[in-house]
Amino acid sequence: MPHQTSTTGPADARDWKHDDAIYRRLVGAVPDYAIFLLDPEGYVRSWNAGAQQIKGYDENEIIGRHFSAFYPPEQIERRWPDHELKMARETGRFEDEGWRVRKDGTRFWANVVITRLLDDDGQLLGFSKITRDLTTRREQEVALRWSEERFRLLVEGVRDYAIFMLDPTGHVASWNIGAQQAKGYTPEEIIGQHFSVFYPPEVVASGWPERELEIALAEGRCEDENWRVRKDGTRFWASVVITALYDASGKHIGFAKVTRDLTDKRRVLALEDEGRRVTTFLAMLGHELRNPLAPISNAVSIMQLEPLESERLRMCRDVIARQVQQMTRLVDDLLDVGRITAGKIHLDMQPVELGDVLREAIETSEPFARSRAQALTLDASAAPAWVAGDRTRLLQIASNLIGNATKFTQRNGTIAATLRCSGPYVEFSVLDNGPGIAPHRLRDVFRLFVQGDQDAARSQGGLGLGLSLVQQLVTLHGGEVSAYSAGLGKGAEFIVRLPLVKAPTASVTATVDAAAARARSVLVVDDNRDAAITLAALLQQMGYRTQTAHDAHAALEAMRAQRPDLAILDIGLPQIDGMALAHLIHAEFGESLPLMALTGYGQESDRDAAFHAGFSEYLTKPLAPESLSDALVRIFPD
Repeated sequence: MPHQTSTTGPADARDWKHDDAIYRRLVGAVPDYAIFLLDPEGYVRSWNAGAQQIKGYDENEIIGRHFSAFYPPEQIERRWPDHELKMARETGRFEDEGWRVRKDGTRFWANVVITRLLDDDGQLLGFSKITRDLTTRREQEVALRWSEERFRLLVEGVRDYAIFMLDPTGHVASWNIGAQQAKGYTPEEIIGQHFSVFYPPEVVASGWPERELEIALAEGRCEDENWRVRKDGTRFWASVVITALYDASGKHIGFAKVTRDLTDKRRVLALEDEGRRVTTFLAMLGHELRNPLAPISNAVSIMQLEPLESERLRMCRDVIARQVQQMTRLVDDLLDVGRITAGKIHLDMQPVELGDVLREAIETSEPFARSRAQALTLDASAAPAWVAGDRTRLLQIASNLIGNATKFTQRNGTIAATLRCSGPYVEFSVLDNGPGIAPHRLRDVFRLFVQGDQDAARSQGGLGLGLSLVQQLVTLHGGEVSAYSAGLGKGAEFIVRLPLVKAPTASVTATVDAAAARARSVLVVDDNRDAAITLAALLQQMGYRTQTAHDAHAALEAMRAQRPDLAILDIGLPQIDGMALAHLIHAEFGESLPLMALTGYGQESDRDAAFHAGFSEYLTKPLAPESLSDALVRIFPD
């Protein structure tokens, strides 16, 4: 291989007197390119400043040497320089990118273009060779490709986690195999869609997806564990971490979202079957517990409407009222656990003034606090503070937190509820000076069936449901709840944060007109005779004329004898239940006759079935007098 090993060559017989002119025309004023001439055999015949800078040779060191001096040994060994000249000679031009060698032996990544030069007769004069040093670009590209490759291998190789990117507005920007397996979407189907598509409709309506991004931006990350939805509509229990991402300049460029499906397939089937049985059991349990509570509650309501001179009797009446209220709350909490576990909790979202809710919760808890000589205060100076929510559920949240504080705080203790606005949010806190919470238990206080110190908790009663329900209900309202304590013996504080909304336009609240009520009659149908009699008595106290029946046949006979203005039907009647009775009543007396369902069943499906059967109102036992009054106003608005 004489051309690869020699550094000088025989004198060429050709005339190179025009070399300078050709060179000047070729080179021009380009200092960052190595531009030089080769004779037909590949020997260097000219040299520019760019060539000297890139390759390190002075002109007198390189002219006359073979251009293979610029190639690594392995390329010389496989005759690559000869191949380049051959291709340029045959095709007119050859371009390549690869490693080249400087004078000091260091390598650089070069872009090379060799062009064939012919005279006017088509005879080969030699070659022009243009080389550019692309080492820096090559290193950057290699580093970038390796970084991307590592990231791709890392992300795509993980099948147990859905790992993907969101743009700053929450739209999906990337998708891995784990995401496709967990959620069911292909990249083509999901990239570009908003990530709220993975959330149940009620969670989307609450604004929680957007709230998660806000938290991630404010705190760097947001972690959540709740129901998510697959492409086919099925739900899975997911652990989610959203992390805010920034570029080198600190600009927010999006979010990383990691989701793990915590529902094992076989366990899901077992839990779904078990869940159906538990839900049915809880519904039946609630019905059976509510039935005896209904007449007790009605009787107490009647006693509260009657003046009692005996202080001892008043004390007994109030004790019964408080204990019925506590039993009702336990039953409601137990049923709500079933609904939340099944993902079937229903929220009637309306504008609600949170100050009124807190005042009502305080009034509910005051008798118990007074019995323990506790100071229970409310600072609602920030009211009115309107939120979008279900008033009953918001009252349940506040009552659970205040009730917990009064239950666990010692005699002569203090409980302070405070309402305050913070930007677009409203916060209400419940602070007590009770036994406090150990630091290692703070993270568990919202878990189902978890209580504080077990001895103290058991002595106070309860099932460990309240705080778990609070967290679930607050989350469904698009808010968040946090627990704080400096430790045992140092009290505790619970803070609920909810988005503010605009106040609704003023409206006039109707009340039951006793004179109008006296002109109307109500038929109460309940197989529980005590419940029927006490409800009829309560209605009489409100000014209505009443009659009672204890099964469907007796109800129809009573209506034929004297048609009432309203029928209140127990759903769980024997032989012919309340749903079937409603159809019979409307078939015989017309659909204009209003019907009110009163039942111990409180599932959403039961409510829907009742309205479908033609009921105007649906109330659950035990019946609160104010709930009955509100329902009567809706049925008889004038």
